[in-house]
Amino acid sequence: MDFLKAFFVGGLICVIGQILMDTTKLTPGRILVVFVTIGAILGAFGIYDKIIEFAGAGATIPLPGFGNSLAKSVIKEVQLTGLIGAFSGGIKGAAAGITASIFFGYIMAAIFNPKTKR
Repeated sequence: MDFLKAFFVGGLICVIGQILMDTTKLTPGRILVVFVTIGAILGAFGIYDKIIEFAGAGATIPLPGFGNSLAKSVIKEVQLTGLIGAFSGGIKGAAAGITASIFFGYIMAAIFNPKTKR
């Protein structure tokens, strides 16, 4: 049952992204920013935690999950160190994900010779 919940929520997030790409003039980069921002807002209010309880990896892996982890890390760091935590918390909380995306992006660019869309 856990797999079905994860598939449903993760798939729903992807469907929303695809609908936005097909029906609006938003670029994929802007849609990415919208998803991360929505995840951060829902995470700051504790709503995204309930989605994670229900869907597990179906909610933590997509882009809103990244926004949620940024928000949670910032909130935790602000509580520990004060205002400076607003600047350092997100970096500390998302360092592994950022490092992995840079590393694998570099590897894929070296292997597949990326080109700009026209």
